[in-house]
Amino acid sequence: MALSQLIGRLIGVREHVVDPGGGGAPRVPRPVRAVVVGGGIAGMSAAVVLAERGVDVTVLESAPTLGGRLGAWPEELPDGPQRNEHGFHAFFRQYYNWRSILRRVDPGLGFLKPIPGYPILSARWPTEEFGRLPPAPPANLLALLLRSPSLRLTDLRGMDRDAALPLLSYDPERTYAEFDERTADELLTSLRLPDRARAMLFEVFSHSFFNHEAEMSAAEMIAQFHFYLLGNPEGLAFDCPDEDYATAIWQPLTRHLERHGGQVRTGTAAARLDRTPGGWRVRTADGAAHDAGHVVLAVDPPALAALVAASPGLVAAAPRLVARMPAFGTPGPPYAVARYWMDGDVRPDRAVFSGVSRQATLDSVTLYHRLEAEPRRWAARTGGSVVELHAYACEPDVPAEELAERMRVELTELWPEAAGLRVRQLRARVEAQAPAFTPGSHAERPGVRTDADRLYLAGDGIRTEFPSALMERSAATGIMAANHILRAEGAAAEPVRSIRPRGLLAPR
Repeated sequence: MALSQLIGRLIGVREHVVDPGGGGAPRVPRPVRAVVVGGGIAGMSAAVVLAERGVDVTVLESAPTLGGRLGAWPEELPDGPQRNEHGFHAFFRQYYNWRSILRRVDPGLGFLKPIPGYPILSARWPTEEFGRLPPAPPANLLALLLRSPSLRLTDLRGMDRDAALPLLSYDPERTYAEFDERTADELLTSLRLPDRARAMLFEVFSHSFFNHEAEMSAAEMIAQFHFYLLGNPEGLAFDCPDEDYATAIWQPLTRHLERHGGQVRTGTAAARLDRTPGGWRVRTADGAAHDAGHVVLAVDPPALAALVAASPGLVAAAPRLVARMPAFGTPGPPYAVARYWMDGDVRPDRAVFSGVSRQATLDSVTLYHRLEAEPRRWAARTGGSVVELHAYACEPDVPAEELAERMRVELTELWPEAAGLRVRQLRARVEAQAPAFTPGSHAERPGVRTDADRLYLAGDGIRTEFPSALMERSAATGIMAANHILRAEGAAAEPVRSIRPRGLLAPR
């Protein structure tokens, strides 16, 4: 164990139990049916836990493949088939609940490989390295302040320390009460940081949540700093699958679910939800009906709002949920993903994953031919490279190919050798499905329980009372939804874990 982790544990920076689970029979003592709408992380996490406890569960996924924003699908390229994916995801080591689900198919998580380094690139300033900090606070914070060329001692003297105190004082109630109405941009401005420090240390981080600082709640940014850096015992280092998401995750999880009696139906869109005497009926776009005692809606905010709007019976059954949907269903800004198959490679010392600061469009670069097996084989066969460029919150109403070209040109400013690479193939798209965390939205953000009996929500936009984000919030809310069903039916629940619930300087 690293010294920083030992010190962190002594002051309470460790894995914490949110829900110990247990408290019931190992399996449901009577027949129970459940339908899970959505086959991403949230939906599959719920379904796996339910099926393992004996619930007859069916997953309905509208897309032809599972995964949502962690999806993967086949692409036919002129020189052979390749898998494409929705975009790069970092599997951080404090994703305790998501990793618990993944251990169902690989107990040792051998398919996750550590990613060396976490550089932040800039055309204006030298590269900043985040991946080699001590793992736990406060040592990681002290090391960041000592090592970072973006924040010198003289800069700290000019910083507003009172304005910075909330970053170290996260509290799941007080932080939102005091800062949810403010924007992340206002909070960052109040710190009086040098422009370089703000760009390299803060803005790159906030963009990772698919929101602009000017449109993101300051409380949410404080919560995510706590989750990823200031309350996390595992550090900023992360892992990634060495195969595409379908091969590494979704195919094995589907087999695991089916072995426990569950069903997965892809290409099956839920169109309407109706109350029945025994629970719920989910009608699908193909005219079929699925009756169940319990339903988990684990879809992205726009899809959830559309399904609720198409279900008139919810006006009486779940009036509060219906009232929240117009605001909740408005997603964050669009994001763009462009995967390039190139005829050559960038320098061998380039990092597998890099964040990007202050480019107009480009937010990250991933070298997939150094990450996953199939792109690695393609690159070895052709002498080329597979490079993914990502804009986390991009300009609206711009075609995907235009955004892709903007990102490629911006990459050549950072890595000049990329200008000499010829594009063999490009797959680019723009989507807007990520949740918005706008100022003032926390109080009305729906949680896992709805005001309708036996109807639950899950996903990375759903509110939790403990620190969580992105893939981990999806998995955690999926498990929580399953736990509500299991406890209602007399079965033992699944444990739920998170990091330290409050900041280092938060009053108890």
